[in-house]
Amino acid sequence: MENSTNADETYDRGYRPSLSSIDQNDQTSTSETPVYSTMSADSFAYHRTNSETSAFSDPIDDNSSCSEPSPSNWPVSRSEQPALGRSEMRQQKTVVDKNLDDQESMDFELELMKERFAKLLLGEDMSGSGKGVCTAVTISNAITNLYATVFGQNLRLAPLKPEKKALWKREMDCLLSVCDYIVEFVSESQNLRDGREVEVMASRPRADIYINLPALQKLDTMLMDILESFQDTEFWYAEQGSMSSNSTRSGSFRRVIVQRKEEKWWLPVPCVPPGGLSEKSRKHLRHKRDCANQIHKAAMAINSTILAEMEIPDSFMANLPKSGKACLGDFIYRYMYTTEKFSPDHLLDCLSIASEHEALELADHVEASMYTWRRKACMSHSKSSWDMVKDLMSETDRSDKNHLLAARAESLLFCLKQRYPELAQTSLDTCKIQCNQDVGQAVLESYSRVLEGLAFNIVAWVEDVLFVDRSVRNQDQ
Repeated sequence: MENSTNADETYDRGYRPSLSSIDQNDQTSTSETPVYSTMSADSFAYHRTNSETSAFSDPIDDNSSCSEPSPSNWPVSRSEQPALGRSEMRQQKTVVDKNLDDQESMDFELELMKERFAKLLLGEDMSGSGKGVCTAVTISNAITNLYATVFGQNLRLAPLKPEKKALWKREMDCLLSVCDYIVEFVSESQNLRDGREVEVMASRPRADIYINLPALQKLDTMLMDILESFQDTEFWYAEQGSMSSNSTRSGSFRRVIVQRKEEKWWLPVPCVPPGGLSEKSRKHLRHKRDCANQIHKAAMAINSTILAEMEIPDSFMANLPKSGKACLGDFIYRYMYTTEKFSPDHLLDCLSIASEHEALELADHVEASMYTWRRKACMSHSKSSWDMVKDLMSETDRSDKNHLLAARAESLLFCLKQRYPELAQTSLDTCKIQCNQDVGQAVLESYSRVLEGLAFNIVAWVEDVLFVDRSVRNQDQ
């Protein structure tokens, strides 16, 4: 009776006894008719399956109810779930659709990344014919093309679109991840449990990557912050040639000629209110211009250092001119050789360079002459000892001359690059990038190059806005 009372209380609470609690005298009846037991908590984590060895796992439809009473007069418990309202069903459907969209987007990005990695491994030759370039050049081209994709249409002081910003971060993280495996071994001390100190070899990022890559990532973040700071501005942009009221906002539209040259017709024109910008806005523009200018100098210094560390290709040395004098011309050669106190600034002033094209052409000639004289200086010391003794005096004079001219050509090239900071890459720099096979140097060079270009563009855009503001205020006065 006591057991029966406990069973009744259990029934009232909605629980069903398991098979182990069935009376042994009722085993005959229970073996003929399956008994439905409550699943344990662990059962909800998996899908139901029909066991082939158990006699208590016949196929059961969860949605059907038993019309015949149980042989033991046990109440059949059914899981009662509250009915969902229309709003809750709509919310669940929205969540499911969002999850499906996220999964499709993730699958698409995964396939895109697989294609990018395959392109890197094949050296940009997807045909598989083996005509691709080396991995270093492929990664350098990939970073350059990514910069053109993200920032190619962003020609104004405005934040990047969220999808563009996410693309830049995701792709750059992928391309920079190869630097995690460019390491060098260094010795370090390690203490054992017994107190002894031993020296072991440990790996760390290569020195140039360890120093320059975090700095470049910091510069990248600072440039993104500068662009993000131009959200609510007093100035705006209008496409050149557009005179619609929507683009002018009843303000000045190209009432002044922008200081940049007219060949850059594709750039949007900055516009300011009739009275000009406020003092707060001008102060903000000057501050961001100074920051971008410092970032430009830092990126340019890193890029110059990496290019200087790259090996000079044999193809460039094979095509050097035989005479540095013929490459530079009589005027420059005579000034560099005969002047006791050489002044590269005075020489550049005498040349009267009119355009960047002329400056780049002069830089190519000076650089080629410099390596020509260096090669001659090295060749003069590669003779046999008897020839060096026999021609000691003449060889010494010629060696001093070549070293002197090479040193002065190097100082002239440095001064030329300082005077024209926006100068394009010389022929030697381009040859180094195309023939480079060091993946780490390729990543650092291309990353610093694109950041240098972005910083330079930001400075130019700020200068355009400030120039228009000054011109408008001068006209109003």
